Amino acid sequence: AGWRGRRFNRPVAGWAAGVTAETTRETIQRLLLGRTLKSGEGLLSDEAVLQTSMHAVPGAVAQIRVRHTPTNGDSTLALKSYEKGRGKWQGESLDYLWFDDEPPPDVYSEGLTRVTATGGLVFLTFTTLLGVSEVVRRFLEGNSPDRHKTQMSIEDAAHIPEAERQRIIDGY
Repeated sequence: AGWRGRRFNRPVAGWAAGVTAETTRETIQRLLLGRTLKSGEGLLSDEAVLQTSMHAVPGAVAQIRVRHTPTNGDSTLALKSYEKGRGKWQGESLDYLWFDDEPPPDVYSEGLTRVTATGGLVFLTFTTLLGVSEVVRRFLEGNSPDRHKTQMSIEDAAHIPEAERQRIIDGY
């Protein structure tokens, strides 16, 4: 009830992607469906998940079909990776795209193209392990009304006890 962000009044199609199929399985898939794909382990409820289809990579889900409750329709989320390059990102029109881990610049640009026709959303979640790369620079330099960055540090990680934070920093 308190959500002020965008709501979709129809079923949607989206992609979520990581560096490889394995890392996508171990991050995005784990968060959404749980480690073992057993009921109640992930953010998506059993009632919401209608079907999953598997990837050629063992244990990796290729697509999740989710109930769009307001319309009782089916939304889809494909789990993808950057490893096969920009060419595998062509053709689809999407309502949203989630890059988890920093994508290469050509994959990022192709991803933006996928949401152009729908006026869709693109969001990225990653630690800047590659430094001030071309993708990071798009968010740090220049102001754009269609871009927002949220920067966080270990001090923002409320789940890590304050007494542990310095020990973790020293470990790096």
